[in-house]
Amino acid sequence: MTSDLTKLRIEKRDAAAPGKAWKRRLKRAAMAASIICALIAAYLAFPSSHTVEAGKAAMAYPSRALTLLSASGYVVADRKASLATKATARLVWIGVEEGSTVKQGDIVARLENDDVAAALDQAAAQLENAGHRIAEARAELTDAELHHGRMSRLVKNGYVAKSEHDSSKARKDKAKAALDQAEAELAARTAAMAEARANLEYTLVRTPFDAVILTKNADVGDIISPLGASANAKAAVVTIADLASLQVEVDVSESNLSRVKAGAPCEIILDAFPDERFPGYVHMIVPTADRTKATVMVKIRFATLDPRVMPEMSAKAAFLERPLAPGEEIPRLAVPARALAKRGGRDVVFRIEDGHAREVPVTPGPPLGDMVEISGGISPGDRLVLSPPAALNTGDAITIQEG
Repeated sequence: MTSDLTKLRIEKRDAAAPGKAWKRRLKRAAMAASIICALIAAYLAFPSSHTVEAGKAAMAYPSRALTLLSASGYVVADRKASLATKATARLVWIGVEEGSTVKQGDIVARLENDDVAAALDQAAAQLENAGHRIAEARAELTDAELHHGRMSRLVKNGYVAKSEHDSSKARKDKAKAALDQAEAELAARTAAMAEARANLEYTLVRTPFDAVILTKNADVGDIISPLGASANAKAAVVTIADLASLQVEVDVSESNLSRVKAGAPCEIILDAFPDERFPGYVHMIVPTADRTKATVMVKIRFATLDPRVMPEMSAKAAFLERPLAPGEEIPRLAVPARALAKRGGRDVVFRIEDGHAREVPVTPGPPLGDMVEISGGISPGDRLVLSPPAALNTGDAITIQEG
């Protein structure tokens, strides 16, 4: 009976066991939750990293999709001249500077010409003197002809000797010869006068056409020589160009020449204004090749000249397959075609912000060459991930691939 009572005794340790087990399970669950939270925090703090290529959103022109061929060159003036003089003398006056606008026939510079001006005055005096001799010779001839007429009438009636009649005839012939000589001298003096005027004109530098001064190559005091024979002599005073004749000259590879036609539409891009396009057309394919470069020069005219365009600007020309339709001259927002990706059935791009990717939904439009027109939350200049990896998500760290 004592043993049976012993079996009925309640052990305190066994009664407390279920409570302790529950506490242990609760503690383990709390630790697991803490670990999960730590992992989530670590993921948020240190997201996945991807090395990618980057591109930019930009305003693109529809002509990109119409471009057959592109070539580089420079803006040049079809009418350009370096103004010099036939005379060799010292420059004493120059009345223009770079950028000055001049009209045809304007005097832009003058060489020393005191000796030439004196020669012109002398030629003018000699010409005047020759004119007086003409008048004198004509008066003498008139008098001689009248006297000979009288002698002819008198000799018929026997009132004068035949010798006197012969003398009057000789006098008339002599007066006629003197008039011829005076007229020849007048012609010579007139020619000398023209020569003196020409020599004076050689000391004046005039513009042959309406133009703008591009460069001033000499200053007052310089010796100007047409051949620049002396080490200190200048061959040209100024260089001018007719800005109304500006055009673009580009070199096209011989292998691509078949894609260029005279009169074909073009689009001109100037490095000075990279965001603008200037319409043009093929003016001429120069009928000779440069065998050292295997290229042919093509001249492109502006459809409308812009006053900001200047000679020697770097330019690119895009040869188009057809003229632009109305509205196609306006740029559109576009992204590189490789920047587009699909996420959840939507078209998206990944914008790079502070070294992290951010998914931006977009609506793609027609292709523009290697770019695609889009609408959405993208602005020109935004940097975008190219060929986004399938595992790329918003918040992932981005490393730009070099090269």
